Amino acid sequence: MGRKKAADFDPDVLLLFDQYVHGAIDRREFLEKAARYAAGGVTAAMLLDALNPRFAEAQQVASDDARIAAEYVPFPSPQGNAGMRGYLVRPASAEGRLPGVLVVHENRGLNPHIEDIARRLALDHFVAFAPDALAPLGGYPGDEDRARQLFPQLDQAKTREDFVAAAAFLRGRPECSGTVGVVGFCYGGGIANMLATRLPDLGAAVPFYGNQPAAEDVAKIRAPLLIHYAEHDPRINAGWPAYEAALKAAKVPYTAHVYPGTQHGFNNDTTPRYDEAAAKLAWKRTIEFFNAHLRTQERSRS
Repeated sequence: MGRKKAADFDPDVLLLFDQYVHGAIDRREFLEKAARYAAGGVTAAMLLDALNPRFAEAQQVASDDARIAAEYVPFPSPQGNAGMRGYLVRPASAEGRLPGVLVVHENRGLNPHIEDIARRLALDHFVAFAPDALAPLGGYPGDEDRARQLFPQLDQAKTREDFVAAAAFLRGRPECSGTVGVVGFCYGGGIANMLATRLPDLGAAVPFYGNQPAAEDVAKIRAPLLIHYAEHDPRINAGWPAYEAALKAAKVPYTAHVYPGTQHGFNNDTTPRYDEAAAKLAWKRTIEFFNAHLRTQERSRS
């Protein structure tokens, strides 16, 4: 079918795909329900294939790019799962210590897209660390369907502790200045929100279309938030009014943007739900936000 955009699909197909990606329906049910939208020689299986990621086509920074230094490193998580692992990337020519950014993946583990995001952050002069929540189960398996099957097997209480431990690990790295922010996408957006409630010394948090924390935890947030939402994302957006009310009541500094015409996952440039204009604007805002809050904190410490 070639490379498609969200506008090439019936909106109901995109909603079905969102349900499939997040485990509400399985592959068989997706194919059965999507069949009614298949026409003109296009099968339901072809629709699913067209919606699935194209990692190589979308890659922006190669893993062997000479401008970065990247490695997979283990990290301890005493309250979480043993044997944790993540992808650490920094600018190859960096002088001195840099702010760190924790990069939290979607519900498929540390796939090539998230590794590419970490490399992009390194080119913007951050130390980026992308943990793999699937490490206790052998790590990202190289297949999105298999990754989705593995993810529900995780003990989410322990996995949340793994991300708390990952932030501490990044903060203590010799390349890191000690100031750390977090950016997360979908599942990772929910983790970014959670970390903001758990880490009083978090420098900044940027959740992309993530689940909101419990209202009673919002008052614990000390970090400034930059929150990105898609317009057509009823599953996630349903929680925003209560979250915003709690943020206002607790006087948490935040900025929220809803990107018109976009779908859940609009920043992920490996899939048709990608919206180039919205993603570039959201990413520009993200880098500016991290520069303003993470580097400002460093200047105030020096």
